[in-house]
Parts: sequence; C-alpha cells; structure tokens
Amino acid sequence: MNIIVSEEIRRVCPEFVGVFVEASVENSEHSPLLWNEITEFSAHCCATLTTESLKQLSSIEATRRIYRACGKDPSRYRPAAESLIRRCLQGKSLYQVNTLVDLINLASMRYGYSIGGFDADKIAGGTLTLGIGRHGEPYEGIGRGIINIEGLPVYRDETGGIGTPTSDHERTKITLPTTRLLVLINGYDGNEERVLENARFIGRLLEHYCQGKDIRKGIYR
Repeated sequence: MNIIVSEEIRRVCPEFVGVFVEASVENSEHSPLLWNEITEFSAHCCATLTTESLKQLSSIEATRRIYRACGKDPSRYRPAAESLIRRCLQGKSLYQVNTLVDLINLASMRYGYSIGGFDADKIAGGTLTLGIGRHGEPYEGIGRGIINIEGLPVYRDETGGIGTPTSDHERTKITLPTTRLLVLINGYDGNEERVLENARFIGRLLEHYCQGKDIRKGIYR
C-alpha cells in the first residue's frame, strides 16, 4: 500500500510520522487470553491515570492539538485512544468486537495513538492519502452512523474516506472473514521510536493471537 501525507497535514503537523503494519491473519470471535491482557491493562490505567492526566500523554495531547489546528473540537469528537481509556476510567467495560479489533484497541490504549485498522481487501486502489475532512464529505463511522468529518484528519482511498482518529469507516471495517490486515499508527507527536515500538507490539500480538504471517512494517511521513 502506497501512503501519502498531504501538504495540508504537513502544514499543521510537520513532525507527523506514521507506521503501517500489514499482515495475513486469522480472525476469531473472542480470545480469552487477549481479553485477560486487556483487563489487566485497563486496571493499570485506572490505577495510574485520571480523565485530566490522560490528556497530558504526549500521543493524546498531540492528536488533540492537531484536531484543534484542523478546526475540530477534540472534546466533542474524541480521538479513539482517548475514548477507550476514558471508558475504563469511568468504570465502563470496553466493547468486545472480535479478536483483531480488540487487539488493535489494546495497542491503541497502551501507547495512546489512535490506530486505524482495516480489511485490506476492502480498500479501493493501491494508494491512501492522509488529508483533512471537507464540509459535507460523506462518512459512515463504524457503529456511529453518518458523522461530520469536516476538520478531522482522514485517510482516503480511490472511493473516499476510510479512517479518522475518531472512527474508521463501515466500508473497510474488520470482520470475522478478514484475512488481510492493514494497520495505520498515527504519530502526531513525531515520536518515531515510540510509534515503531507500537508497531512491534502489534506484530507480536498478531503472531500470538491471530496467526499473523508475512508481517510487514514501514514508516511514512
């Protein structure tokens, strides 16, 4: 997959660094062992964070800053990593979707980066471009219906938007039959080593829980 970072993103976030992870996988409805990891890390978040200190984490603070720079209120359209951790801090259970989605949610919580996870076979064309959402641009968030992505960073394929830090699109979502996975980690804080560490963590989870094979990783900026 060829990934292009547009000039409009470079202007508001010249330090942006992204990492992609591609893999052949086997999905499943639920992994008890993975869910044990998620439960343990959720408890760690509750013991070490508050809803206010959460916003100070470098990865989350930077994503919120870019939302404001692009014209979006990060408290109304929360980045996914922040939303996941906030659920834990509020005593709410995380949604259990399927093993691949749950795995990506754990990786997002652990590092604070909003991560896009896609069924690679559903992406139109061989190029994705990271830009900014436009007024009236159609977008159906997973489980959220039509959402207003004006002012949100958005990845687009040949057909249209497929992912924002708030919600990925229904059209390219991961389902049980998914066998080719694409993950995009968005480092709006410019911390290349930590974004790569996040990618390596995902690779290990894929091998352990989803029979991940032919795992490829790469930087784009």
